[in-house]
Amino acid sequence: MNKEEAVYRILDEMGMSYMVHEHPPVYTVEEARRHAAGIEGAHCKNLFLRNRKGDRHYLLIAECDRPVKLKELRRHVNEKQLSFASPERLLEHLGLTPGSVSPFGLINNDRADVIVLIDRDLVHYGRVNFHPNINNLTITISFTDLLRFIDECGNSYRLIEL
Repeated sequence: MNKEEAVYRILDEMGMSYMVHEHPPVYTVEEARRHAAGIEGAHCKNLFLRNRKGDRHYLLIAECDRPVKLKELRRHVNEKQLSFASPERLLEHLGLTPGSVSPFGLINNDRADVIVLIDRDLVHYGRVNFHPNINNLTITISFTDLLRFIDECGNSYRLIEL
């Protein structure tokens, strides 16, 4: 089973409604924006972060145009420093490679030790969009189903103000 089929299987098992949109592979928010016309909902960016010691990892989910300041974000999680995690850590914890970071990677986080930080403003969108662990597709799901998915994976999450 490939990466995106595993996501579809879990969403189907949970009875979630979703839409799949195909597009060329994208690696940045700018590239994704070119293919997002007509796709309903918030288009999200996902940042995989680590603390200074490298013993805690975070997945930040925010609206794609929202500026993110790591110095401010660290106060929300009581860390002295946050930085982007390496591609090796991304692969180890979420089973993903750069360009395909997504909350759907939580299905690969068996220890459920990645803490998910969600921009509180996403609550106002009915739907949110993410790659299904591969960057040539986008899945649209409801915000409520995103939270259900994270819960089902066993990961903790926090709604934060950026």
